[in-house]
Amino acid sequence: MFERERVPDRLAWSINALRIRYPHMSASRVLSSVQARVFAIAAAVILVGLLVAPVPMLIVLNGLVALAYTVVLIHNLILWPKIVGDPKLVRIADHEAKALSWVDLPMYTVLVAAYHEHEVIGETLQALARIDYPASLLDVKLILEADDQKTRAAALAARSSLEFEIVLVPPSSPRTKPKALNYGLATARGELITIYDAEDRPDPLQLRKAALAFKRADGQVACLQARLEYHNPHQNRLTRWFAVEYLAWFSRWLPAIAERGTPVPLGGTSMHIRRSALQFVGGWDAHNVTEDCDLGIRLYRMGFRTRILDSITYEEANSDFVNWVKQRSRWYKGFAQTWLVHMRQPLRLRRELGTSAFLGFNIVTGATTLVALLNPVFWVSTILWFLIRPDLIQTLYPGWIYFPGIICIVLGNFFAYYAGLITIRASNRPDLLSAVLLYPIYWAMMSVGAVRAFLQLIIAPFFWEKTAHGLDRPVANEVI
Repeated sequence: MFERERVPDRLAWSINALRIRYPHMSASRVLSSVQARVFAIAAAVILVGLLVAPVPMLIVLNGLVALAYTVVLIHNLILWPKIVGDPKLVRIADHEAKALSWVDLPMYTVLVAAYHEHEVIGETLQALARIDYPASLLDVKLILEADDQKTRAAALAARSSLEFEIVLVPPSSPRTKPKALNYGLATARGELITIYDAEDRPDPLQLRKAALAFKRADGQVACLQARLEYHNPHQNRLTRWFAVEYLAWFSRWLPAIAERGTPVPLGGTSMHIRRSALQFVGGWDAHNVTEDCDLGIRLYRMGFRTRILDSITYEEANSDFVNWVKQRSRWYKGFAQTWLVHMRQPLRLRRELGTSAFLGFNIVTGATTLVALLNPVFWVSTILWFLIRPDLIQTLYPGWIYFPGIICIVLGNFFAYYAGLITIRASNRPDLLSAVLLYPIYWAMMSVGAVRAFLQLIIAPFFWEKTAHGLDRPVANEVI
């Protein structure tokens, strides 16, 4: 165990490498000049329309939103057979992974970026020590902020058999996880790279499985995303909802998205990548607060593909509502960032992705935040209509908007419920049934995060909301 010296040039590279190499794919600017003009013109048209002819303008806006919801519904209908069917995962049996000799294994770098994680870092090192991989081929980097003395002291005091190197990142803006990962990557020795978060408990055979999967795959497959689940799903109601969401996303939706040929928005942990591919696409974007989602899109744009690895990493489900909203708003803000960045040159993006993948990107990445942001408007409109039937609502929703809207509400909610039921049945998790049945409350909470993300995108686009860990303790009352 030793500490790497700080190098100023390396810090500059960690922050600016992507912006220098691929400036059109850097989130260092929220909007390009063209995007800024387009949004300004659109806002002016809407404002003038609302002042001059408010009802017709609201009808037009409702029509555009109904069209967006309909496109999302059609996309989900196309994915549906893959979601409810047998997911196309990359499966490596345990005995195959264990049978690999050290001469058949590559050098593997594990990057762990931690900030203010002194309470859990000892458990992190213990979990990593359980990884079944030759020590001589394991290059573990614990990446810490240089001014985070508590986490550094806790890591040095931890009783762990794991050999690791502490990499100290000088304080600088933006203070983000991707910047820290780039800083640690500069000294990585592995042919393959993976990332774990401070609260992760990975499958001990995961590195072996990934190494064998890469060996069997063609060169186009540059990334393997392992499945994520939670080790504390029963802590309270919130963790149950979170557990169902992760089960569905990583075991159903992501495999379907990958099989469909749509860019895969990666998870922020347990993604395994060829180092050569990671360097080719410019590393991580230091200014993007969902660097994982952005990296998945850039990999696809540059000709690489991602597959889902059937190996589980257990994380800590967020059990505190305020902490959860902060985390969710960062995710939504990052998805919006990623969509804005890659849509700066939409024609070029369509050529690079292909028409089908281009549409899939706009729906999976672009519509995610937008739908969560708009949902409350239509929920309130629906409730008001059934309660008091105001004439204005009937005026704003003529038949050509009303009927597609009803179809989207009925089928969209049915599919969301059914996907949850399919997920817990296929995973043999009947204990999570109540969470699925109460999902609408969770959807409303998502919208709170989306509103906060929208505001932050305007006033603090690069601010990284730190998610507190170590909250997985029994509590007396459940969070609803």
